[in-house]
Amino acid sequence: MLRMQVRDPLAYLLLGAFALSASALPAHAVDAGQADGKSFVETFDRLDKNRWYISDGWSNGDHQNCTWSAKQVRVEDGKLKLGFAKQDYKQRHYVCGEVQTKERFGYGTFEVRMKAVSGSGLNSGFFSYIGPVDKQPHDEIDFEVLGKDPSKVQVNQYVNGKSVGSAKLAEVSGGADKDFHDYAFVWEKDRIAWYVDGKLVDEATDPAKLPSHASKIFLSVWGSDTLTSWMGAFSDPGQPIAAEVERVAYTAPGEACQFPESIVCKLKQGTQ
Repeated sequence: MLRMQVRDPLAYLLLGAFALSASALPAHAVDAGQADGKSFVETFDRLDKNRWYISDGWSNGDHQNCTWSAKQVRVEDGKLKLGFAKQDYKQRHYVCGEVQTKERFGYGTFEVRMKAVSGSGLNSGFFSYIGPVDKQPHDEIDFEVLGKDPSKVQVNQYVNGKSVGSAKLAEVSGGADKDFHDYAFVWEKDRIAWYVDGKLVDEATDPAKLPSHASKIFLSVWGSDTLTSWMGAFSDPGQPIAAEVERVAYTAPGEACQFPESIVCKLKQGTQ
C-alpha cells in the first residue's frame, strides 16, 4: 500500500530528517528476533490504553482524504469500531479511525476477526508496519479490503519501502463487509503465509521479499480521492460508517494455541 506513514504529530517535524532513505537506516536495529511484544488475545471488552495508541490529528499523506480522529475509535458491545465520517478536521473534509500497538512484534502469527466497510475509495486494513518515523526501514505485511469490491481482500508485503508482494486479491466468502471473517498471516524468517477463514490464500518464500524488522500492529479505515486506479473513485458514503473488529491476536513462535478458532490450532492439528 502507498503510505507516507506519518504516525504522530511530531513526525511532521521529524519526517525530513528520516526521509533520506530507508536503506540508510541501521538494518540491524530492532530486527524480528528482538521484538518486545508478547503473545496476546484482545477481545475488546475495553480499549486497553497500555496496548493501543489511537491515531489523532494527522494523516498518512496527500493521498489520504481523511484525518485520523480519536473520536472515530470506540469500543461498543465487545467490538472495536473504526469510523469514517464527513467532518472538517485539520484541512480535510472527512475523519477516519486507526489504532496501533505500542509494542513491536516479530515472527509469529497475527490474527484478526473483522467486518470491513464497503464503498469505492475506502480501505479497511489489518497489517504490521514499521518505518522511518520509528528510525527503521519500511517493512509491512498487509490485509486490505478495498471497499470498491469487498468480495475480496488484498494481501501484500513491503521490504525497505518497496512493494515486493503479489498484491493478490483473495476471495472472501459472502463478502468482507457483510459479516465477520478471520484473517491471519504467519510470519517466519523464511516464509509468510496468509489465511482467510482458515484457508491458505497466498505465501511468500523469496528471502529478498520477506520483511525482517519487528513491527507494530495496525487496524484502520481510511479513504482516498487520488488512488483511483487502485481503490476506485471515491464516493461519499452519505452517512457515518465503521469497520468492526471482534478480536485481534498475536501468538509467538512455538507457543500454544490461544483460542479455539485460531489458525495456530488448525496448523498444529495438521488440518492445513
